[in-house]
Amino acid sequence: MLGNDGAAAAIRLARDAPLHSTLDVADPDDWLALDAGVRKVAWYHPQSLPDWEHSAPLPADLSRLGESRLALALCHRDGRIRKEALRESARCPGLLPLVVIRCADWAEPVRERARKSLDEALGVDSAVGLAPFILRLGRRDRGAFGVGVLERVLRQASLEQLAVLFGDPDRIVRRFAYRLALEGGLLSPVELARAAARDADSVVQDLCATAALAALGHEGAYEDVLPALLSARNPRTRSAGVTGLRQAGWPKRAESFLGDRSALVRACARYVVRQHGGGPTAWYRERCSSPDDPALPPGAVIGLAECGNRADAELLRPLLAHRAEGVRARAVAGLRVLDCVVVEQLRPLLDDPAAAVVRETAVALLPSARELPADWLLQRTGSERPRHVRVGAFRLLDARGGIVTLRAAVGLLDDPDAKLRTWAGQSVQRWHPSADVRGCEAEVGQLLDRSRHLFSDYVLRRRKWQAGVSS
Repeated sequence: MLGNDGAAAAIRLARDAPLHSTLDVADPDDWLALDAGVRKVAWYHPQSLPDWEHSAPLPADLSRLGESRLALALCHRDGRIRKEALRESARCPGLLPLVVIRCADWAEPVRERARKSLDEALGVDSAVGLAPFILRLGRRDRGAFGVGVLERVLRQASLEQLAVLFGDPDRIVRRFAYRLALEGGLLSPVELARAAARDADSVVQDLCATAALAALGHEGAYEDVLPALLSARNPRTRSAGVTGLRQAGWPKRAESFLGDRSALVRACARYVVRQHGGGPTAWYRERCSSPDDPALPPGAVIGLAECGNRADAELLRPLLAHRAEGVRARAVAGLRVLDCVVVEQLRPLLDDPAAAVVRETAVALLPSARELPADWLLQRTGSERPRHVRVGAFRLLDARGGIVTLRAAVGLLDDPDAKLRTWAGQSVQRWHPSADVRGCEAEVGQLLDRSRHLFSDYVLRRRKWQAGVSS
Protein backbone atom coordinates (compact mmCIF):
# COMPACT_ATOMS: atom_id res chain seq x y z
CA MET A 1 0.00 0.00 0.00
CA LEU A 2 1.71 3.15 -1.19
CA GLY A 3 2.37 5.64 1.58
CA ASN A 4 0.27 3.66 4.06
CA ASP A 5 -2.84 5.36 2.57
CA GLY A 6 -5.51 3.50 4.52
CA ALA A 7 -8.40 5.48 3.02
CA ALA A 8 -7.40 4.56 -0.54
CA ALA A 9 -7.03 0.92 0.50
CA ALA A 10 -10.51 0.96 2.07
CA ILE A 11 -12.04 2.27 -1.15
CA ARG A 12 -10.29 -0.42 -3.19
CA LEU A 13 -11.49 -3.15 -0.84
CA ALA A 14 -15.04 -1.75 -1.08
CA ARG A 15 -14.75 -2.37 -4.82
CA ASP A 16 -13.82 -6.02 -4.12
CA ALA A 17 -10.10 -5.62 -4.87
CA PRO A 18 -8.15 -8.62 -3.52
CA LEU A 19 -6.67 -8.04 -0.07
CA HIS A 20 -3.13 -9.15 -1.01
CA SER A 21 -2.96 -6.73 -3.94
CA THR A 22 -4.31 -3.83 -1.89
CA LEU A 23 -1.90 -3.83 1.04
CA ASP A 24 1.28 -5.50 2.18
CA VAL A 25 -0.11 -8.09 4.57
CA ALA A 26 3.34 -8.51 6.17
CA ASP A 27 3.58 -4.82 7.08
CA PRO A 28 1.99 -3.85 10.43
CA ASP A 29 1.77 -0.23 9.27
CA ASP A 30 -0.56 -1.20 6.42
CA TRP A 31 -3.02 -2.96 8.73
CA LEU A 32 -3.06 -0.06 11.17
CA ALA A 33 -3.51 2.42 8.32
CA LEU A 34 -6.42 0.36 6.95
CA ASP A 35 -8.10 0.28 10.36
CA ALA A 36 -7.99 4.07 10.58
CA GLY A 37 -8.69 4.56 6.86
CA VAL A 38 -12.04 2.73 6.87
CA ARG A 39 -13.47 5.12 9.47
CA LYS A 40 -11.98 8.10 7.68
CA VAL A 41 -13.73 7.14 4.44
CA ALA A 42 -16.99 6.47 6.29
CA TRP A 43 -16.95 10.02 7.65
CA TYR A 44 -15.65 11.99 4.65
CA HIS A 45 -16.42 9.83 1.58
CA PRO A 46 -19.38 7.61 2.54
CA GLN A 47 -20.45 7.28 -1.10
CA SER A 48 -17.28 5.26 -1.73
CA LEU A 49 -18.39 2.43 0.58
CA PRO A 50 -21.02 -0.24 -0.09
CA ASP A 51 -24.66 0.30 0.91
CA TRP A 52 -24.47 -1.87 4.01
CA GLU A 53 -22.01 0.62 5.52
CA HIS A 54 -24.81 3.13 6.02
CA SER A 55 -27.01 0.88 8.15
CA ALA A 56 -26.28 -1.90 10.64
CA PRO A 57 -26.51 -5.19 8.70
CA LEU A 58 -27.87 -8.42 10.06
CA PRO A 59 -25.43 -11.20 10.94
CA ALA A 60 -26.70 -13.07 7.90
CA ASP A 61 -25.47 -10.23 5.70
CA LEU A 62 -21.95 -10.56 7.11
CA SER A 63 -21.90 -14.30 6.51
CA ARG A 64 -22.08 -13.62 2.77
CA LEU A 65 -19.23 -11.14 2.72
CA GLY A 66 -15.97 -12.00 1.04
CA GLU A 67 -12.55 -11.40 2.54
CA SER A 68 -12.23 -7.81 1.29
CA ARG A 69 -15.65 -6.70 2.53
CA LEU A 70 -15.20 -8.58 5.83
CA ALA A 71 -11.98 -6.62 6.39
CA LEU A 72 -14.03 -3.43 6.11
CA ALA A 73 -16.58 -4.78 8.60
CA LEU A 74 -13.81 -5.56 11.10
CA CYS A 75 -12.83 -1.89 10.99
CA HIS A 76 -16.40 -0.51 10.99
CA ARG A 77 -17.19 2.53 13.12
CA ASP A 78 -20.18 0.69 14.62
CA GLY A 79 -19.06 -1.65 17.40
CA ARG A 80 -21.98 -4.01 16.78
CA ILE A 81 -20.78 -4.64 13.25
CA ARG A 82 -17.19 -5.13 14.37
CA LYS A 83 -18.37 -7.70 16.92
CA GLU A 84 -20.44 -9.66 14.38
CA ALA A 85 -17.58 -9.52 11.88
CA LEU A 86 -15.32 -11.14 14.47
CA ARG A 87 -17.67 -14.15 14.56
CA GLU A 88 -17.12 -14.57 10.83
CA SER A 89 -13.36 -13.96 10.90
CA ALA A 90 -12.52 -17.64 11.51
CA ARG A 91 -13.28 -18.45 7.86
CA CYS A 92 -10.71 -15.87 6.69
CA PRO A 93 -7.36 -16.59 8.42
CA GLY A 94 -5.76 -13.80 6.44
CA LEU A 95 -7.68 -11.27 8.55
CA LEU A 96 -6.09 -12.38 11.81
CA PRO A 97 -4.11 -9.09 12.06
CA LEU A 98 -7.41 -7.20 12.27
CA VAL A 99 -8.55 -9.57 15.01
CA VAL A 100 -5.37 -8.65 16.89
CA ILE A 101 -6.21 -4.95 16.50
CA ARG A 102 -9.72 -5.56 17.83
CA CYS A 103 -8.22 -7.20 20.96
CA ALA A 104 -7.33 -3.65 22.02
CA ASP A 105 -10.67 -2.20 20.87
CA TRP A 106 -12.17 0.63 22.92
CA ALA A 107 -15.55 -1.19 23.07
CA GLU A 108 -15.49 -3.94 25.70
CA PRO A 109 -17.93 -6.37 23.93
CA VAL A 110 -15.83 -6.13 20.76
CA ARG A 111 -12.63 -6.55 22.74
CA GLU A 112 -13.86 -9.66 24.56
CA ARG A 113 -15.09 -11.27 21.35
CA ALA A 114 -11.77 -10.55 19.62
CA ARG A 115 -9.75 -12.00 22.48
CA LYS A 116 -11.76 -15.20 22.37
CA SER A 117 -11.23 -15.42 18.60
CA LEU A 118 -7.49 -14.85 18.96
CA ASP A 119 -7.24 -17.50 21.67
CA GLU A 120 -8.94 -20.01 19.36
CA ALA A 121 -7.14 -19.09 16.14
CA LEU A 122 -3.51 -18.42 17.14
CA GLY A 123 -1.17 -21.36 16.58
CA VAL A 124 2.59 -21.54 16.69
CA ASP A 125 3.11 -20.85 12.99
CA SER A 126 0.67 -17.93 12.88
CA ALA A 127 2.11 -16.60 16.14
CA VAL A 128 5.60 -16.48 14.63
CA GLY A 129 4.28 -14.54 11.66
CA LEU A 130 2.23 -12.15 13.77
CA ALA A 131 4.77 -11.66 16.58
CA PRO A 132 6.12 -8.29 15.31
CA PHE A 133 2.57 -6.99 14.88
CA ILE A 134 1.30 -8.23 18.25
CA LEU A 135 4.33 -6.85 20.09
CA ARG A 136 3.89 -3.50 18.42
CA LEU A 137 0.23 -3.34 19.44
CA GLY A 138 1.28 -4.43 22.92
CA ARG A 139 2.63 -0.91 23.44
CA ARG A 140 -0.91 0.47 23.15
CA ASP A 141 -3.51 0.72 25.88
CA ARG A 142 -5.20 -2.66 26.39
CA GLY A 143 -2.55 -4.30 24.21
CA ALA A 144 -1.10 -6.57 26.89
CA PHE A 145 -3.59 -9.38 26.28
CA GLY A 146 -2.26 -10.10 22.79
CA VAL A 147 1.32 -10.21 24.09
CA GLY A 148 0.26 -12.67 26.79
CA VAL A 149 -1.38 -14.98 24.26
CA LEU A 150 1.66 -14.72 21.99
CA GLU A 151 4.01 -15.63 24.85
CA ARG A 152 1.90 -18.61 25.87
CA VAL A 153 1.72 -19.97 22.32
CA LEU A 154 5.40 -19.41 21.48
CA ARG A 155 6.53 -21.27 24.60
CA GLN A 156 5.59 -24.34 22.58
CA ALA A 157 7.69 -23.29 19.58
CA SER A 158 10.84 -25.11 18.53
CA LEU A 159 14.19 -23.38 18.13
CA GLU A 160 13.80 -23.46 14.34
CA GLN A 161 10.50 -21.60 14.61
CA LEU A 162 11.80 -18.99 17.07
CA ALA A 163 14.94 -18.49 15.00
CA VAL A 164 12.80 -16.68 12.41
CA LEU A 165 12.36 -13.89 14.96
CA PHE A 166 16.04 -13.66 15.89
CA GLY A 167 16.72 -11.71 12.71
CA ASP A 168 13.71 -9.40 12.85
CA PRO A 169 14.64 -5.73 12.28
CA ASP A 170 12.60 -4.70 15.35
CA ARG A 171 14.79 -5.06 18.44
CA ILE A 172 11.70 -5.51 20.65
CA VAL A 173 10.87 -8.66 18.69
CA ARG A 174 14.41 -9.99 18.99
CA ARG A 175 14.49 -9.37 22.74
CA PHE A 176 11.17 -11.18 23.13
CA ALA A 177 12.33 -14.17 21.09
CA TYR A 178 15.68 -14.52 22.86
CA ARG A 179 14.03 -14.32 26.28
CA LEU A 180 11.70 -17.17 25.34
CA ALA A 181 14.61 -19.19 23.98
CA LEU A 182 16.58 -18.64 27.18
CA GLU A 183 13.65 -19.60 29.40
CA GLY A 184 13.18 -22.75 27.37
CA GLY A 185 16.90 -23.61 27.37
CA LEU A 186 16.82 -23.86 23.58
CA LEU A 187 20.24 -22.30 22.90
CA SER A 188 23.62 -23.77 23.72
CA PRO A 189 26.39 -21.59 25.22
CA VAL A 190 28.12 -21.39 21.84
CA GLU A 191 24.91 -20.29 20.11
CA LEU A 192 24.34 -17.70 22.83
CA ALA A 193 27.86 -16.34 22.43
CA ARG A 194 27.43 -16.06 18.67
CA ALA A 195 24.08 -14.31 19.11
CA ALA A 196 25.65 -11.82 21.54
CA ALA A 197 28.44 -11.11 19.06
CA ARG A 198 26.08 -10.80 16.11
CA ASP A 199 23.18 -8.72 17.40
CA ALA A 200 23.36 -4.92 17.39
CA ASP A 201 21.00 -4.42 20.35
CA SER A 202 22.68 -3.93 23.73
CA VAL A 203 19.87 -5.71 25.61
CA VAL A 204 20.18 -8.83 23.45
CA GLN A 205 23.95 -8.67 23.81
CA ASP A 206 23.71 -8.60 27.61
CA LEU A 207 21.04 -11.31 27.74
CA CYS A 208 22.93 -13.75 25.57
CA ALA A 209 26.45 -13.03 26.83
CA THR A 210 25.37 -13.32 30.47
CA ALA A 211 23.50 -16.55 29.77
CA ALA A 212 26.46 -17.98 27.86
CA LEU A 213 28.85 -17.32 30.77
CA ALA A 214 26.35 -18.67 33.31
CA ALA A 215 26.04 -21.89 31.32
CA LEU A 216 29.82 -22.23 31.23
CA GLY A 217 29.87 -22.60 34.98
CA HIS A 218 28.15 -25.93 34.48
CA GLU A 219 29.73 -27.16 31.25
CA GLY A 220 33.15 -25.50 31.21
CA ALA A 221 33.39 -25.27 27.40
CA TYR A 222 35.47 -22.09 27.51
CA GLU A 223 37.50 -22.93 24.39
CA ASP A 224 34.35 -22.80 22.24
CA VAL A 225 32.50 -19.89 23.83
CA LEU A 226 35.08 -17.27 24.85
CA PRO A 227 36.60 -16.79 21.36
CA ALA A 228 33.18 -15.85 20.00
CA LEU A 229 32.67 -13.30 22.76
CA LEU A 230 36.21 -11.88 22.61
CA SER A 231 36.12 -11.38 18.84
CA ALA A 232 32.79 -9.50 18.85
CA ARG A 233 32.68 -6.03 17.32
CA ASN A 234 30.45 -4.63 20.05
CA PRO A 235 32.26 -3.72 23.29
CA ARG A 236 29.56 -5.03 25.66
CA THR A 237 30.04 -8.57 24.38
CA ARG A 238 33.82 -8.27 24.35
CA SER A 239 33.76 -7.06 27.95
CA ALA A 240 31.67 -10.11 28.92
CA GLY A 241 34.25 -12.33 27.25
CA VAL A 242 37.09 -10.59 29.11
CA THR A 243 35.25 -11.12 32.39
CA GLY A 244 34.87 -14.76 31.42
CA LEU A 245 38.67 -15.05 31.23
CA ARG A 246 38.79 -14.68 35.00
CA GLN A 247 36.17 -17.37 35.37
CA ALA A 248 38.22 -19.61 33.08
CA GLY A 249 41.46 -18.87 34.94
CA TRP A 250 43.19 -17.30 31.92
CA PRO A 251 44.27 -13.85 33.20
CA LYS A 252 47.22 -13.60 30.82
CA ARG A 253 44.84 -13.45 27.87
CA ALA A 254 43.17 -10.43 29.46
CA GLU A 255 46.38 -8.39 29.08
CA SER A 256 45.87 -8.14 25.34
CA PHE A 257 42.61 -6.28 26.01
CA LEU A 258 44.18 -3.64 28.27
CA GLY A 259 44.68 -1.54 25.13
CA ASP A 260 41.22 -2.17 23.67
CA ARG A 261 39.49 0.71 21.90
CA SER A 262 36.56 0.50 24.35
CA ALA A 263 36.83 1.96 27.86
CA LEU A 264 34.43 -0.71 29.13
CA VAL A 265 36.61 -3.54 27.83
CA ARG A 266 39.76 -1.92 29.20
CA ALA A 267 38.17 -1.59 32.64
CA CYS A 268 37.15 -5.26 32.63
CA ALA A 269 40.64 -6.30 31.53
CA ARG A 270 42.23 -4.29 34.35
CA TYR A 271 39.88 -5.96 36.83
CA VAL A 272 40.81 -9.45 35.63
CA VAL A 273 44.54 -8.69 35.65
CA ARG A 274 44.40 -7.22 39.16
CA GLN A 275 42.38 -10.15 40.49
CA HIS A 276 45.28 -12.43 39.58
CA GLY A 277 47.98 -10.20 41.03
CA GLY A 278 48.95 -8.39 37.84
CA GLY A 279 49.76 -4.69 37.45
CA PRO A 280 47.94 -3.03 34.54
CA THR A 281 49.53 0.37 35.23
CA ALA A 282 53.02 -1.05 34.73
CA TRP A 283 51.82 -2.65 31.49
CA TYR A 284 50.57 0.72 30.21
CA ARG A 285 53.74 2.54 31.22
CA GLU A 286 55.89 0.01 29.42
CA ARG A 287 53.87 0.41 26.20
CA CYS A 288 53.84 4.22 26.34
CA SER A 289 57.55 4.57 27.10
CA SER A 290 58.39 4.07 23.40
CA PRO A 291 56.95 7.16 21.65
CA ASP A 292 58.17 5.99 18.22
CA ASP A 293 56.55 2.55 18.40
CA PRO A 294 54.29 2.34 15.29
CA ALA A 295 52.37 -0.58 16.83
CA LEU A 296 51.38 1.32 19.97
CA PRO A 297 47.60 0.80 20.43
CA PRO A 298 45.68 4.04 21.07
CA GLY A 299 43.76 2.26 23.83
CA ALA A 300 46.99 1.80 25.78
CA VAL A 301 47.56 5.56 25.75
CA ILE A 302 44.20 6.52 27.23
CA GLY A 303 44.36 3.45 29.47
CA LEU A 304 47.45 4.87 31.16
CA ALA A 305 45.54 8.05 31.98
CA GLU A 306 42.59 6.02 33.30
CA CYS A 307 44.61 4.21 35.93
CA GLY A 308 47.81 6.27 36.24
CA ASN A 309 48.64 9.53 38.00
CA ARG A 310 49.73 13.05 37.05
CA ALA A 311 53.37 11.98 36.80
CA ASP A 312 52.40 9.80 33.82
CA ALA A 313 51.73 12.95 31.81
CA GLU A 314 55.47 12.96 31.02
CA LEU A 315 54.97 9.70 29.12
CA LEU A 316 51.99 11.08 27.21
CA ARG A 317 53.45 14.40 26.02
CA PRO A 318 55.94 12.86 23.55
CA LEU A 319 53.03 10.93 22.03
CA LEU A 320 51.47 14.20 20.84
CA ALA A 321 53.82 13.94 17.84
CA HIS A 322 53.19 10.24 17.13
CA ARG A 323 52.65 9.31 13.51
CA ALA A 324 49.31 7.58 14.24
CA GLU A 325 46.39 9.99 14.59
CA GLY A 326 44.65 7.66 17.06
CA VAL A 327 47.64 7.80 19.39
CA ARG A 328 47.84 11.60 19.14
CA ALA A 329 44.13 11.97 19.86
CA ARG A 330 44.30 9.63 22.87
CA ALA A 331 47.38 11.41 24.18
CA VAL A 332 45.44 14.69 24.20
CA ALA A 333 42.49 12.99 25.89
CA GLY A 334 44.83 11.43 28.43
CA LEU A 335 46.36 14.76 29.38
CA ARG A 336 42.86 16.15 29.86
CA VAL A 337 41.91 13.18 32.08
CA LEU A 338 45.04 13.72 34.19
CA ASP A 339 44.34 17.48 34.36
CA CYS A 340 47.77 18.20 32.88
CA VAL A 341 46.79 20.33 29.89
CA VAL A 342 49.34 22.96 28.87
CA VAL A 343 47.68 25.41 26.50
CA GLU A 344 50.73 26.34 24.45
CA GLN A 345 51.66 22.69 24.07
CA LEU A 346 48.26 21.67 22.65
CA ARG A 347 47.55 24.82 20.65
CA PRO A 348 49.44 23.66 17.49
CA LEU A 349 47.27 20.54 17.38
CA LEU A 350 44.27 22.66 16.42
CA ASP A 351 45.81 22.59 12.92
CA ASP A 352 46.31 18.82 12.93
CA PRO A 353 45.30 17.09 9.68
CA ALA A 354 43.28 14.50 11.66
CA ALA A 355 39.77 15.50 12.70
CA ALA A 356 39.88 13.27 15.79
CA VAL A 357 42.97 15.06 17.09
CA VAL A 358 41.47 18.53 16.57
CA ARG A 359 38.24 17.42 18.22
CA GLU A 360 40.03 16.14 21.33
CA THR A 361 42.23 19.24 21.42
CA ALA A 362 39.23 21.58 21.30
CA VAL A 363 37.61 19.70 24.19
CA ALA A 364 40.82 19.82 26.21
CA LEU A 365 41.25 23.57 25.62
CA LEU A 366 37.65 24.59 26.33
CA PRO A 367 38.34 25.55 29.97
CA SER A 368 41.20 27.75 28.72
CA ALA A 369 39.40 29.22 25.68
CA ARG A 370 39.93 32.81 26.86
CA GLU A 371 43.70 32.28 27.04
CA LEU A 372 43.91 31.65 23.29
CA PRO A 373 44.37 34.66 20.96
CA ALA A 374 40.99 35.56 19.47
CA ASP A 375 42.44 36.73 16.13
CA TRP A 376 44.44 33.51 15.81
CA LEU A 377 41.27 31.45 16.30
CA LEU A 378 39.26 33.64 13.92
CA GLN A 379 41.82 33.00 11.17
CA ARG A 380 41.04 29.30 11.50
CA THR A 381 37.35 29.81 10.75
CA GLY A 382 38.11 30.93 7.18
CA SER A 383 36.62 28.87 4.36
CA GLU A 384 40.12 27.94 3.11
CA ARG A 385 40.71 25.89 6.26
CA PRO A 386 39.61 22.22 6.53
CA ARG A 387 36.15 21.75 8.00
CA HIS A 388 37.37 20.05 11.18
CA VAL A 389 39.74 22.97 11.85
CA ARG A 390 36.90 25.49 11.40
CA VAL A 391 34.70 23.47 13.75
CA GLY A 392 37.39 23.20 16.43
CA ALA A 393 38.21 26.91 16.27
CA PHE A 394 34.57 27.97 16.41
CA ARG A 395 33.90 25.67 19.33
CA LEU A 396 36.52 27.57 21.31
CA LEU A 397 35.34 30.97 20.07
CA ASP A 398 31.76 30.13 20.95
CA ALA A 399 32.87 29.29 24.49
CA ARG A 400 34.52 32.70 24.94
CA GLY A 401 31.34 34.75 24.71
CA GLY A 402 31.24 38.47 24.09
CA ILE A 403 31.82 40.26 20.82
CA VAL A 404 34.44 37.69 19.73
CA THR A 405 31.77 35.00 19.63
CA LEU A 406 29.43 37.25 17.64
CA ARG A 407 32.16 38.05 15.09
CA ALA A 408 32.97 34.40 14.58
CA ALA A 409 29.33 33.28 14.37
CA VAL A 410 28.29 35.97 11.88
CA GLY A 411 31.36 35.23 9.78
CA LEU A 412 30.32 31.56 9.54
CA LEU A 413 26.76 32.27 8.43
CA ASP A 414 28.02 31.86 4.84
CA ASP A 415 30.20 28.82 5.54
CA PRO A 416 30.06 26.13 2.84
CA ASP A 417 29.16 23.48 5.45
CA ALA A 418 25.44 23.40 6.27
CA LYS A 419 25.86 22.06 9.81
CA LEU A 420 28.41 24.71 10.69
CA ARG A 421 26.14 27.43 9.25
CA THR A 422 23.29 26.15 11.41
CA TRP A 423 25.47 26.07 14.52
CA ALA A 424 26.67 29.61 13.82
CA GLY A 425 23.09 30.82 13.38
CA GLN A 426 22.05 29.29 16.69
CA SER A 427 25.04 30.94 18.35
CA VAL A 428 23.98 34.34 17.02
CA GLN A 429 20.40 33.82 18.21
CA ARG A 430 21.41 32.99 21.77
CA TRP A 431 24.11 35.69 21.94
CA HIS A 432 23.67 38.40 24.56
CA PRO A 433 25.95 41.43 25.03
CA SER A 434 28.51 41.39 27.81
CA ALA A 435 30.73 44.07 29.29
CA ASP A 436 33.32 43.81 26.50
CA VAL A 437 30.97 45.32 23.89
CA ARG A 438 31.40 48.80 25.34
CA GLY A 439 33.11 50.93 22.75
CA CYS A 440 32.20 48.46 19.99
CA GLU A 441 28.51 49.36 19.69
CA ALA A 442 28.80 50.30 16.02
CA GLU A 443 30.41 46.96 15.13
CA VAL A 444 27.77 45.06 17.13
CA GLY A 445 25.03 46.91 15.23
CA GLN A 446 26.60 45.98 11.89
CA LEU A 447 26.99 42.33 12.90
CA LEU A 448 23.39 42.13 14.08
CA ASP A 449 22.20 43.76 10.85
CA ARG A 450 24.09 41.11 8.84
CA SER A 451 22.18 38.43 10.76
CA ARG A 452 18.77 40.15 10.80
CA HIS A 453 17.22 37.17 8.96
CA LEU A 454 17.65 35.17 12.18
CA PHE A 455 15.48 37.51 14.27
CA SER A 456 12.07 39.09 14.26
CA ASP A 457 12.11 42.89 14.07
CA TYR A 458 11.17 43.13 17.74
CA VAL A 459 13.94 40.79 18.93
CA LEU A 460 16.52 42.53 16.74
CA ARG A 461 15.60 45.95 18.16
CA ARG A 462 15.71 44.60 21.70
CA ARG A 463 19.08 42.95 21.16
CA LYS A 464 20.49 46.20 19.81
CA TRP A 465 19.05 48.12 22.75
CA GLN A 466 20.67 45.66 25.18
CA ALA A 467 24.03 46.23 23.45
CA GLY A 468 23.61 50.02 23.59
CA VAL A 469 23.35 50.35 19.82
CA SER A 470 21.60 53.55 18.83
CA SER A 471 18.73 53.24 16.32
